[in-house]
Amino acid sequence: MVEKKLEAVQKVSESVSQVQARAEVDVQIAELRAEIARLTEAVSAIGSGTKAVVQGEAELMVERVRERVREEPLSTLVTVAGVSFLFGLISRR
Repeated sequence: MVEKKLEAVQKVSESVSQVQARAEVDVQIAELRAEIARLTEAVSAIGSGTKAVVQGEAELMVERVRERVREEPLSTLVTVAGVSFLFGLISRR
């Protein structure tokens, strides 16, 4: 009879341990989900910042090219013709 009661207490103890372990795992999962959400926001912010920087640089390069074409149209035309010719030679091979 004592053995039966001891077994019952052990089963209850094991059940409590399992419930506690499950609760700990649930807390860890919630923390991981929150961390993933924070990381997602950080990556999104980095992407937006990078996009703005690249867009600004592209606009600056376009403006520089336009100024160069306005200042030296003949040399720009010769350069474009030379690059096109070389590109045509390379693409034939």
